[in-house]
Amino acid sequence: MVDLAIRPLRDGDPEIISAAMAALGWNKPVSQYENYLAEQRAGVRSVLVATVDGEYAGYVTVRWESPYEPFEGIPEIQDFNVLPKLRRRGIGGALMDAAEALVAERSPVVGIGVGLYPDYGQAQRMYVRRGYLPDGRGLIYDGRQVPPMETIRNDDSATLMFTKQLR
Repeated sequence: MVDLAIRPLRDGDPEIISAAMAALGWNKPVSQYENYLAEQRAGVRSVLVATVDGEYAGYVTVRWESPYEPFEGIPEIQDFNVLPKLRRRGIGGALMDAAEALVAERSPVVGIGVGLYPDYGQAQRMYVRRGYLPDGRGLIYDGRQVPPMETIRNDDSATLMFTKQLR
């Protein structure tokens, strides 16, 4: 039996998480997680870190004021990652449960965005299974609704936005 724990981001985590992401070929510098730590201390963002048997496994953040204008007043779950070798073991679900419980203390609704290319396929399916519904605004790029017939690049900035009733 594995020992899964979920706790807030703390000093020392930025280096560990960044190194784990770099090992996957993902560009997530230490500064990103140091910024998350500063935002957590300022009350702008909460960051939950999952560990399995004491080792880093994944994280999720809650941005208390979403930059996505239609989510005015709705906290947004952002930057959700579980190490690929540890996926499909309930870690992501536990992180999402913890993030949703945290948001439910302050808001009856939570928002989330998901990328459109295949790397996000598991997340897309997970969010729908968890009861997230599209916000109905269609394709969003860098937080802006994409008008019909406009061409965009299918990268991390292209998303669909979802919401879920928590209570």
